[in-house]
Amino acid sequence: MKAVLFYEHGGPEKLVYEDAPEPKIGDHDVLIQVKACSLNHLDIWVRQGIPAYKLALPHISGCDIAGVVHAVGSAVDSVRLGQRVFVAPGLSCWKCDACLAGRDNQCATFRVIGAAIHGGYAEYVAVPALNCLPIPEKLSFDEAAAFPLVYLTSWHMLIGRAKLAPGETALIHGVSSGVGSAALQIAKLIGATAIVTASQDENLDKAQRLGADHTINYASTDVTKRVKELTGGRGVDVVFEHIGPATWEHSLQSLVKGGRLVTCGATTGPQVTLDLRYIYSRELTVLGSYLGTRAELATVAKLVGAGKLSPIIGGTFPLREAKLAQERMLQRQFFGKLVLKP
Repeated sequence: MKAVLFYEHGGPEKLVYEDAPEPKIGDHDVLIQVKACSLNHLDIWVRQGIPAYKLALPHISGCDIAGVVHAVGSAVDSVRLGQRVFVAPGLSCWKCDACLAGRDNQCATFRVIGAAIHGGYAEYVAVPALNCLPIPEKLSFDEAAAFPLVYLTSWHMLIGRAKLAPGETALIHGVSSGVGSAALQIAKLIGATAIVTASQDENLDKAQRLGADHTINYASTDVTKRVKELTGGRGVDVVFEHIGPATWEHSLQSLVKGGRLVTCGATTGPQVTLDLRYIYSRELTVLGSYLGTRAELATVAKLVGAGKLSPIIGGTFPLREAKLAQERMLQRQFFGKLVLKP
């Protein structure tokens, strides 16, 4: 089969398009013929190499996968040959206390497909049958590959962790990204007011067409000052944060007293400064969030299938152009999700 691999960590130039062995499957696994695999910033981190992701090289990235069941293990009865499926990106043991309590994203062995094991930058991928879910009937393969990780992450952040409620106001950073555009749709779906940021007016226009109540160009505007103007000096109830140092200070300063900041990433770096006096005197809450649970993914899939949430495709690339697609992601020259097609 054809696949995109990297043999050592580094920049996009380390990605190589070449022949690779077709994956072998175990008794409880499924072999999927990949029809679409969308990009995530996790692909960048894995390729660059960070301590949290220890993996054997060469490696095949890609955690958002949609395709057709090509072969099944001898113990598999949950999916059938030829079925259209998308892949739940999280790997859990399903035996520990956290898994049995429905907190499978807190499993001690929790890993992500495409980071811990080979992913979907290939013509075929082997995954546990438990991770295969039917694609909602009206969705294309591209759309099915564009929603699992980002919509699950955003749902868990806003609903599972921050408990965003109807009538509250959320500040959503980086709305042109996959998680940002998903968060905007989720906020509007539940009846919240959405203030969004981006660095390009074109992307802010797109966000407005998706339902954003207010837009802020963070490259040319003081975000905190503008948020206070838009909220009558009050601030927002929730900040959706996934950028890190570049946005951290004005994220905290934009919160109302008693507000909640929820974060899932650090695309501009892992270290921020924190004035504890500001946190406790205003009774702010800082929440970490990591992917989401399988139950939440099932909820999101139903909403996507019903058309209440709509995956945004920002561009498609043939698999051989994965390097170009990752460069496009790093340059933020897109809105929504970028998709690879073998």
